[in-house]
Amino acid sequence: MSKRTLVTSALPYANGPIHLGHLAGAYLPADLYVRYKRLTDQDVIHICGSDEHGVPITIAAEKDGVSPQDIVDEYHNRNKKIFEEFGINFDYYGRTSSEVHHETSQAFFKKLYGDGVFVQKTQEQLYDPEAEMFLPDRYVKGTCPNCGYNEAYGDQCESCGKSLSPTELIDPKSAITGDTPETKETEHWYLPLGDFQEDLEKWLETRENWKPNVAGQVKSWLNDGLADRAVTRDLTWGVPVPIEGAEGKVLYVWFDAPIGYISATKEWAEEQGDPERWKTYWQDEETDLIHFIGKDNIVFHCIMFPATLMAHGDYVLPKNVPANEFLNLEGKKLSTSRGWAVWLDEYLEDFDADLLRYVLGTTLPETKDSDFSWEDFQNKVNSELADILGNFVYRTTSFTENYFEGTVPELINPTEKDMETLSQINKQKEKISEAYENFKLREAITQTMNLARIGNKYFTEMEPWQTRKEERQICGNTLHICLQITAALSILFDPILPNKMAELRNELNITEKPNLNQISGSILQSGSTINKGAILFKKIEDEEVEEQLEKLKERTMEDEADQKEYEPLKENMQFDDFMKMDLRAGEIVEAAAIEKADKLLKLSVDLGFETRTIVSGIANDFDPEEIVGQKVCVVANLAPKKLMGVESNGMILMGEEEDGSLKFVGTEATPGSPIT
Repeated sequence: MSKRTLVTSALPYANGPIHLGHLAGAYLPADLYVRYKRLTDQDVIHICGSDEHGVPITIAAEKDGVSPQDIVDEYHNRNKKIFEEFGINFDYYGRTSSEVHHETSQAFFKKLYGDGVFVQKTQEQLYDPEAEMFLPDRYVKGTCPNCGYNEAYGDQCESCGKSLSPTELIDPKSAITGDTPETKETEHWYLPLGDFQEDLEKWLETRENWKPNVAGQVKSWLNDGLADRAVTRDLTWGVPVPIEGAEGKVLYVWFDAPIGYISATKEWAEEQGDPERWKTYWQDEETDLIHFIGKDNIVFHCIMFPATLMAHGDYVLPKNVPANEFLNLEGKKLSTSRGWAVWLDEYLEDFDADLLRYVLGTTLPETKDSDFSWEDFQNKVNSELADILGNFVYRTTSFTENYFEGTVPELINPTEKDMETLSQINKQKEKISEAYENFKLREAITQTMNLARIGNKYFTEMEPWQTRKEERQICGNTLHICLQITAALSILFDPILPNKMAELRNELNITEKPNLNQISGSILQSGSTINKGAILFKKIEDEEVEEQLEKLKERTMEDEADQKEYEPLKENMQFDDFMKMDLRAGEIVEAAAIEKADKLLKLSVDLGFETRTIVSGIANDFDPEEIVGQKVCVVANLAPKKLMGVESNGMILMGEEEDGSLKFVGTEATPGSPIT
């Protein structure tokens, strides 16, 4: 076991509030793990902060008519506060606009530049003449060449996850003016990732217990071969490139943001009164570096940042990167632009933070996408927190208060069943610890609740309401054992329900800092006093769930109305341009999934005069077997293009609803008929 653990959570962009998907991706999982580690008395710190550079910040500033600094100041403070209210216990929450961060990331660049690591290139970059600026990746949107998703950004497709460059997009458009950009030469510095591929592969072979979804994505990148990656870009907002001849350029956010973990640790060490202490966590090989991130950050934390650290040479590399997949909401993809989200500050207006910590913890998208629904929230609060944990605790403490004057009864001549039940405390502790150590947080929560189930079952089977009248010693033994389980639960549930467990330990008069070493069959001493507290968890009523669903519905309807009213038309086209398209009626005669392509279907389409293979990004909306026989409209003269190794010879026309779902643009014309 290493001497210490450094945990980081992905730096959230300071351009909007924190929502449910953020919490499930990188922050609640990290907090559960860190809180568990602290129960073991291990040296662990949790570092995070605001990512205050990058295109999303400047886009938000332009939209609101304010400066980027105004945006980051507002959301840094707002998000820091909401994390605190949800019990996300960072040791330090920094920001990449700080002076320390600028100095640290510039020092990184200069070290690699001085060592001759970077490659300097003149490149063709998309340029918007009307806006008079080069277009960074997020200022460009178009169709993904890999999966056909038509809202892909210039750096990455959020549908299939493939990393892109703006010039790879099909039909790119400027996010500023909506115009088709032109290409223009500019000069940038690149990190030649290919030079590090062999070292990265050797390092990754030494990593153990990585999630299959993480290992699979990394392997796919390596199999494709690593290309040069730009570390600078043409922008005015960001960390200035610290060399001559780079005026008007800043460090690319993928390069400077992960260095934010280091700069924030420096600021933490300064705050601790030991300015050099940060080196212990970043430059001592006996540190376990763990990155908690979301699916869309895997490549940056498993390939690009490790390559940067390797190039520098003075830093430890990640031991594990337990990335989570995406969380959906009510069966649909989260969309802040459409209002389909649950923002944490709004949640806190109606419910306790601990309730969401528990329910979301049982739903974490650890290896595949998962779904949050308000009905499931209600069911888990009512049937698990209230009926299992809360009921067990209340029955135990109220019986002790009412029939044993609020003191822990002595355990006298316990039966085999008594001792077997008592032994479950340590057995469950071992299962829970193993799950946490292996980043199986859902399993850890399940096993913790199982101890409450064991206690509830034992309490019911022992019938203390009967034995209290005629067999007081048996009743006392029952309550003694149930109180020991209750005390163990107050510690084991602490990572998940920190506020409620603090209340419970107060009822049990446990004043020491919670620690796994305390957990045994004798946490509470016989004769010690306890206090019967209030019911820990109140049930969620149907009306409360309906209110949350109505909020979602109203917000989405408002957004739909706004979009219908203000959705801009694309730029005008000439009639001759339109006439270049050959639209034909077709019929799908075969459909099949494409291996390793979640979004794509391989279609055989009858065009009357021939049958074409067309790849279409509709797998999330349609099962292959249900669309055979579907009449479709086809762009028949689109140049062939390979998608996931399959040559596509055309495009199926689809209509997209406001919720993102797709509908066929159908026709009753005979296959092969021109559509005019």
